[in-house]
Amino acid sequence: MNSYNPFSLKGKKILVTGASSGIGRAIAIECAKAGAVLVVTGRNRQRLEETLGLLPGSEHDLFVADINNDAVIDELVATVPVLEGLVHCAGIVKTVPFPFVNKESLSLVMNTNFMAPTILSAKLVKKKKLIKGASIVFISSVSGTYCSVLGNSIYTASKSAVDGIAKGMALDLAHQKIRVNTINPGMIDTAILKAGIITEEQLEADKKLYPLGRYGRPEEVAYAAIYLLSDASEWITGTNLLMDGGSTLQ
Repeated sequence: MNSYNPFSLKGKKILVTGASSGIGRAIAIECAKAGAVLVVTGRNRQRLEETLGLLPGSEHDLFVADINNDAVIDELVATVPVLEGLVHCAGIVKTVPFPFVNKESLSLVMNTNFMAPTILSAKLVKKKKLIKGASIVFISSVSGTYCSVLGNSIYTASKSAVDGIAKGMALDLAHQKIRVNTINPGMIDTAILKAGIITEEQLEADKKLYPLGRYGRPEEVAYAAIYLLSDASEWITGTNLLMDGGSTLQ
């Protein structure tokens, strides 16, 4: 029986940040199903252990980490095995109308969404914890390079920064055959949409703005991550992969 699968992650060691919920959890689960050995990180131990329990196989590990803490980043870098893949999912959204933007809100979002994953990547490379041919994937957003949303100028700026630095990283790390790409999802149907901040009527009206008629699912972002982590994408680097159900076509 032919078991050829260019999208397999069999035996690849992959670190996923922000894996305690949402897109990060989905990516960890689907990568494990594709054969990867996962190290999952997040700030909430209970939810991280829940993620670990959902991963097929017994070789996976977790590391409770707030990646905004430099000392914690250093400990994480020292602890993880040599990796074939790195997926940055940790991130926050803070809605602040632009006239009310201040250094505190700007620093909070930029540090979490941009500074922390950038520094973590740099330290992993410097400590030779990413092998030749490894793949780094940032979960960015449609907000940034492609569009923005009222009240989310800081978030948009942070994701634009991620899209930009990924291209620079791709050039700087190409000699090591380390690839760097971003995934830019539109609205993804995660638990945050059920928090009551947005009504069902508002959600249904918003979905009509998507030509494909719905929001994306976390596992669909995970499938894109698997592609970028796998050997099937060996000739792809510095790319921003748009996943938005066609919403930016209008």
